[in-house]
Amino acid sequence: MLSVNELALDIVEDMLDYEEELNVRSKKFSNGATVIDCGVNTKGGYDAGIMFVQICMGGLAGVNIQVDEINGIPIPFVWVYTDHPALACLGCQKAGWKIEFDNFKAIASGPARALALKPKETYELIEYEDDTDYAVIALEADRLPNAEVMEFIARECDVDVEETYAVVAPTRSLVGSIQISARVLETALFKMVQLGYDPKLVRNAIGRAPIAPIMEDDIKAMGATNDSIIYYGSVILTVDRYDDVLGSLPSDTSPSYGKPFYEIFKEAGGDFYKIDPNVFAPAKVVINDASSGKTYVHGRLNAEVLLKSYGLL
Repeated sequence: MLSVNELALDIVEDMLDYEEELNVRSKKFSNGATVIDCGVNTKGGYDAGIMFVQICMGGLAGVNIQVDEINGIPIPFVWVYTDHPALACLGCQKAGWKIEFDNFKAIASGPARALALKPKETYELIEYEDDTDYAVIALEADRLPNAEVMEFIARECDVDVEETYAVVAPTRSLVGSIQISARVLETALFKMVQLGYDPKLVRNAIGRAPIAPIMEDDIKAMGATNDSIIYYGSVILTVDRYDDVLGSLPSDTSPSYGKPFYEIFKEAGGDFYKIDPNVFAPAKVVINDASSGKTYVHGRLNAEVLLKSYGLL
C-alpha cells in the first residue's frame, strides 16, 4: 500500500536541498526534529507553495500556478489534480487535526494525520492506514513549533522524534494563500461525505481556485482565502456513480452564501461553529459519471463577491 508519509518525505528532502532558491529556512532541533519555515519569518514563494501543497496531499497530487483574468484583472490561480482523491484530500490534506500544546496553536494537515488517526473515522471511511517510520505534517500557524511541540507530534504519530518533519506557513503569507486555495478539491470531497456520498467512488479530481493576495491581518486573510474557493473555485470530478445529492455540492446551496466570508465570520461572532458548514465548498462543480457517460454541472462563479473580498471593488 502507498505510504503517504514516505512520498511526502521525498518532497521535504527536495525542499531542504533548495532552501535558498525557495526562500524557506529549516531548523533541526537538538532532539532531531526538523521544521521548515515557509512564511513565518521567511518570504516563501510560488515554488515553495507548490511543494507545500504536494506535501499536504501526501505526494499524490500535481500542482501548478497560472495567471488568468477575473473581470479583466490578472489573478494567479493554483491548479491541483489527483488520481487518488479520497486519500490525497481526506486522508492527507484535510485540516483534521487542531494542535494545541504548550501555548502553541496550529491547524494541522498532511500525511502525519494518517499515523495519528486524526480523526480516526476518516481512515475507517477511506479504508487506509499508513505504516512507516516517518511523520510529515503541514502546519498553518503564525509562529514556528518548538522542540517540545515536535515531540508531542511524534508521540501522537508513534514515530521517533528525529523522523518528524513539519512545514509551516501562516494564513497571511503567499504560501498560506496558495495552500488554502489548493483545498478546492478537498472541500468538494469533504462536503460529499457530509451529503452521504462515498468518497471512494471519486476516481479522479482536478480543480482550480484563485490565489488571494496577502491581506492586512490574519482575519482578513482567512476571509479572502476561503472566498477564493467559495466564490471562484471550480472542480471536475470523475465518479463511478452519480447521485442526485451531488446537486447540493456547490457553495451557493448554503444560506450563508452571498457575502465575503470576513463578513459572515463577523456576523457569527467569530465562531466558526455558528457558520453553516455547507458554504465551505467550491463555487462550481462538474461531475462526469463514468457508469453512464453523462456529465452534470452545478453551481456558479461569483466574481463580484470575490473581488470585493480581495479589495478590488
